[in-house]
Amino acid sequence: MSDITLSSGVRQNLLSLQNTADLMATTQNRLATGKKVNSALDNPTNFFTSSSLQSRAGDLDSLMDSMSNGIKTLEAADNGLTSITNTLESMQSTLRQARQDKSFETTSYTIDEATIGTTTAKTLDLSGGAIGDTAVSIDLNTIDSTATPATLTGAGGTDLSAADPDLSALDGESVTLTSGTDTVTYNFTNAATGQKADLLTDLNAAGFTVTGTAGGLSISRADGAEMTVTTSDGAVDSVIGLSSGDTSVDGVPSVPGSVKTVDELVADINADTSLKGKVRASNDNGKLRLENQSTQDMTVTGAAASAGSVDGSTGTDTIEGNSVRSDFADQFNELRDQLDKLSDDASFNGINLLRGDNLKITFNETGTSTIDIQTKDGETINAGTLGLNDIEAVDLDSDTNIDSLLTDVKDAINTVRSQSSAFGSNLSIVENRQDFTTSMINTLETGADNLVLADGNEEAANMLALQTRQQLSSTALSLASQADQAPLRLF
Repeated sequence: MSDITLSSGVRQNLLSLQNTADLMATTQNRLATGKKVNSALDNPTNFFTSSSLQSRAGDLDSLMDSMSNGIKTLEAADNGLTSITNTLESMQSTLRQARQDKSFETTSYTIDEATIGTTTAKTLDLSGGAIGDTAVSIDLNTIDSTATPATLTGAGGTDLSAADPDLSALDGESVTLTSGTDTVTYNFTNAATGQKADLLTDLNAAGFTVTGTAGGLSISRADGAEMTVTTSDGAVDSVIGLSSGDTSVDGVPSVPGSVKTVDELVADINADTSLKGKVRASNDNGKLRLENQSTQDMTVTGAAASAGSVDGSTGTDTIEGNSVRSDFADQFNELRDQLDKLSDDASFNGINLLRGDNLKITFNETGTSTIDIQTKDGETINAGTLGLNDIEAVDLDSDTNIDSLLTDVKDAINTVRSQSSAFGSNLSIVENRQDFTTSMINTLETGADNLVLADGNEEAANMLALQTRQQLSSTALSLASQADQAPLRLF
């Protein structure tokens, strides 16, 4: 090439064509890649800044999957809590139905006055059901007020029938009479002066009847109740004629009066505090109707089951328990069992928040912004932690007990709703952060692209201009060559 001599015009046009070709190559590359900065050689500042922005956007984008999984884990926990709440509400409904159910079993008995009679006091004994194993007795007879009182009569000792017996040996001593809630104590002081009148007056107090006899002291109670006589020492025993220092006297059996009417028995049964809420009595057209307010069978002793009558005998009859409430207890336990199963199944990708697992979500590329999501105190949400236990049919006997169970279920519902609200707040935080991260990625990528991307319209216009310049340069080169050929025309 160095041996070829070009004119200045041709050389100038050739250089112009070469420059145009270089510019066209650059423009074609920009159009092909869409970037005006394809390497650090094109623009080091823009290239490295764009790369840094793109790297950060990529790091944030990699965290988006973790956020998405976290959201799904929270949604799975919320699904479990929603189902648990629905189950608790079903348990609540079951208990309310049990409380409203009053289909207690009843039996009506005639009163067999002839068999009961007035010779021996007889009772109607109720046991089982909500009462328990210890029977509650209801008297079938009235009490004859003329019953012979129980009596304790001392033998020997000072003749208390005397007008003013010598009681000096009792000075400083005492005697106490007790029967039920009735108690009276007499203390001997200055006994030598004679205290027979005071003694008998004090000991006749509080329902006791005390008289002095030639044989000692006669003590009785009109109601025939058991008595206890306690003396301070043997001196009292010997002087007033008691046989020992601590003497118990059984009251004679109450002499039975007339057989109680149905209304009297109804009143006695309904007034007995031991039977309140357990048995209810009513007058069923002249018959004694007993309602077993329990899910357990109740035994009635003193009733002839075959005859359907109360006769005070040793015969027994059974009043069955409330089977409807018993079935509700089974339903409650089945629903309770579902709580644990729902809690175990509410997992996503191996994480179960309802079992106390910890979910950690990272929000930025440096790991300085995170959130830890877990149940309160890391407890499992199940029947046990909610304070709900299996129940037995007997637990539904009492409306009061059912109300207590309803309170427990209500507390459990409030606990689940509170935890659901906490998870909902966490979900809102993660979703907001996800939206923020998406926007940040878009901002970073847009900023990076602004630094390196080419304007397609501008580059297309440049290409068209370069093509025109190339054509013009080619024409100019042709003209320059023709000028060099002018001397040949002379030949």
